[in-house]
Amino acid sequence: MFDRSNELGAWDRDHLFHPATEAGAHTRGEIQTRVISGGKGVYITDKSGRTFLDAFAGLFCVNVGYGRQKIAEAIAKQAKELAYYHAFGDYGTEAPITLSKMIIDRAPAGMSRVYFGLSGSDANETNIKLAWYYNNVLGRPGKKKIISRWRGYHGSTVMTGSLTGLELYHKAFDLPRTPILHTEAPYYFRRPDTTMNGEQFAQACVDMLEDLILAEGADTIAAFIGEPIQGAGGIIPPPTGYWSKVQSLLKKYDILLIADEVVSGFGRLGRMFGSDHYDIRPDLITISKGLTSSYAPLSGVIVSDKVWQVLVKGSDELGTIGHGWTCSAHPICAAAAIANLELIDEMDLVSNAHDTGAYLRSALAEALGNHENVGEVRGDGLMAAVEFVEDRDNRIFFDASKKVGEQVAAALLERGVIGRAMPQGDILGLAPPLCLTRHEADIIVESTLKAVDAVFVR
Repeated sequence: MFDRSNELGAWDRDHLFHPATEAGAHTRGEIQTRVISGGKGVYITDKSGRTFLDAFAGLFCVNVGYGRQKIAEAIAKQAKELAYYHAFGDYGTEAPITLSKMIIDRAPAGMSRVYFGLSGSDANETNIKLAWYYNNVLGRPGKKKIISRWRGYHGSTVMTGSLTGLELYHKAFDLPRTPILHTEAPYYFRRPDTTMNGEQFAQACVDMLEDLILAEGADTIAAFIGEPIQGAGGIIPPPTGYWSKVQSLLKKYDILLIADEVVSGFGRLGRMFGSDHYDIRPDLITISKGLTSSYAPLSGVIVSDKVWQVLVKGSDELGTIGHGWTCSAHPICAAAAIANLELIDEMDLVSNAHDTGAYLRSALAEALGNHENVGEVRGDGLMAAVEFVEDRDNRIFFDASKKVGEQVAAALLERGVIGRAMPQGDILGLAPPLCLTRHEADIIVESTLKAVDAVFVR
């Protein structure tokens, strides 16, 4: 029988430019092409017929799980009725109007409007422009710098790649660009002074942030952007008191707070939004991934009433706000999001993320917490990370060239479970769909333990 997957693999190597891939190794066939053909719940299947438990929900995104017919039917229905019309000026379509109301109903207090795009990267581009526009309208043309954090992930365009604080996204791209600045990540496990408790380390991070603000001049800083819990940088929960201290500092210097909830939004942390989970009151919120569970590309910026009033003032004085994409507020994508949000409610996925997430993290800690090469098991909600070290007692990390994290992820894949080797460290990341059951959590833990034992042969 003709193996279609072999032909697709050849076409893939010859024609498709993959994102975030080792291009040479892929072209030469040194990286196996795995063509995914189907999925149901937390499982996906490739063209060869092999099934995997996807313990990373695609890329932190398939919150409701795979194969949800309700979303597929909503997409088809909208495509048949009206596949596209733009949202420029006074035009609109029903689905994004309805969706904007649904989002505001679920958003943290004080939020007012939603601007729709297609990816988290373009949503953060919008945030940058809004922060600049906001300060221009208020007569503060010098207040334009934006502070991000090392290990943060906010996109991979020129400006959002600059916001991102990971070497991979800067190397050979002439990034980061001005006026983007970076400050310390609240990465407690890698704190320089191990005598600090969580709250002391949080204060140290905030002190470094204030030092940066004062060195640059508070009148030059427009905004601070941060993920409620750092995601791609290693699944790093904030230490005790971090966000309350950061918010007090930003208020003191009149600096906007942008909460990047591309990963944490729509249930991932056991609350609808990570901002509510950590008691954050942002001026702008970035959303994407979980908004549609990536059944269709859609992102958004949720604008606070405080910022919205300034945007209205600016438009009254300056005319049309010159920002928008051809596919902003796309009706098909919005229809997918409506069905997705309804499923999150109907399946009680926010509560399940809270309960099953706690079970998964506890089981991981019990199975691996005392392993001599496990430095830390951490996470929050339905997010977990296992960080590997050469010497746990003295916090000695492996040489990066050994690619220990990648070895563990590969060994896990061999056992039918997909995890992710996180960048800039030997870290295995886990963030399954929010429909995960305890039985499936047990499979993840058992397979991870076997993968770790296979890599660290005692």
